[in-house]
Amino acid sequence: MRNNLVVAISVASIAILASCGTSKKLEQTTTELNQLKEANALQTQKISAYESDIKKLKEENIVYGKEAQDCRLLEESLRKNLEAINGALAEQGTSLRQLEAKIDESLEKFADAGVDVTYKNGLVHISLQDQLIFNSGSATVGWEGKQALELVAKEFNQFPNTTMYVVGNTDNAKVKSGYKDNWSLSTERANAVVRVLRDDYHVDPARLISAGRAMYNPIAENETEGGKARNRRTEIIINPNLERLWEMGAK
Repeated sequence: MRNNLVVAISVASIAILASCGTSKKLEQTTTELNQLKEANALQTQKISAYESDIKKLKEENIVYGKEAQDCRLLEESLRKNLEAINGALAEQGTSLRQLEAKIDESLEKFADAGVDVTYKNGLVHISLQDQLIFNSGSATVGWEGKQALELVAKEFNQFPNTTMYVVGNTDNAKVKSGYKDNWSLSTERANAVVRVLRDDYHVDPARLISAGRAMYNPIAENETEGGKARNRRTEIIINPNLERLWEMGAK
């Protein structure tokens, strides 16, 4: 009887011990499972974030691709415009050289009166000393000056895609009367030339621009009478109508 009790107690003890061992393993397994679930959830979040980033990158790639295409089209358009403008400039340059030669030939008889015609940097430059155009201290164009301007206007009118800048210049002598200063005198002289070209020789006023630079653009020293005479001049600069050339390129 006693032996049977001992055996029963032993079996019960073994069962309890076995039960305790299984419970610990179960608890450990459950903990590990929960950790795996948390890790899996974290990985799922990361994957979702990666997928969102990939989607965003794809969308951005589509946008950048369209922008790149737009840039290529714009670049091609600008290239064509530039080629057209360069071609027009080359053609205009040839025309301006022809214009310079014609004006130079026309004004040859005024060479001794201080007329200089040159072609430089794509522009026609005409320098007319004031002794030919104006009386000293005056802004009224004289008879001989009108003759010279008539020849310039005649050739200029044959080249419609050009514009003309008329710029007055003085020496550094103080203006005695009639004008506030050399700015006023040089500007009014340029205006007087423009008016003659417009009113007497039918030059389109939209192609004329006048300005005065007073004594601040000298080409000689003002210490001598000869230098002062060279500085007292009206400059006419003929250049391509760049706005018109751009319109030509844009077509």
